[in-house]
Amino acid sequence: MMIVLLGPPGAGKGTQAAELVQTLGVERLSTGDLFRAARREKNPLGLKAFEAIDRGELVPDAIVIELVTERLDRLSNGKGWLLDGFPRTVAQAKALDRYLEEKETRLTGVVLLVVEYEKIVNRLKDRRVCRDCGRTFHLVFHPPAISGKCDFCGGELYQREDDRTETVRKRLEIYESQTAPLIEHYDGQGLLLRIDGDKKKDVVTENIQSALREAH
Repeated sequence: MMIVLLGPPGAGKGTQAAELVQTLGVERLSTGDLFRAARREKNPLGLKAFEAIDRGELVPDAIVIELVTERLDRLSNGKGWLLDGFPRTVAQAKALDRYLEEKETRLTGVVLLVVEYEKIVNRLKDRRVCRDCGRTFHLVFHPPAISGKCDFCGGELYQREDDRTETVRKRLEIYESQTAPLIEHYDGQGLLLRIDGDKKKDVVTENIQSALREAH
């Protein structure tokens, strides 16, 4: 399977991506992970990406497309994949269309997680992220065993600048104006699978799997 996972920031894409990797056996490609790896390696593309992220803006298309297509080329041959955080604009979607056409393949489905924006604001204000491994926690719904410490690597947990309420609202405005047109793009191709992201995690996962099985 080749899957794109869409939805506004804070809709639970990262959580569902992790579940789908386990249940479907696909390889996850997260732009967030790509950006963090590029920054650790002091890759100029990664540094430029985080300059935009810290301002609550979308990373320029050219940077994202280059990082993602390079990573897709290195994925295990024959193994399915799931894109988390890409594409975010129609320009990125068209670049992915061209890439897949060159590889003579196509997407299985485009999963859209639907969550009300005010619920997203409330979700993100209590989110914390590990500085070292990038794992995500939530002070209410998924708290760490030890306050301020990552359960997986012991790294420090912090609130990202783009999770603060004012920045979240700005990110949602950007999503609505620039990313939401992807819905029309993929709906027109018959690939869009709308999933209610405001249900329990396991229910959302099962609904995604069912929709993908029907589309496959």
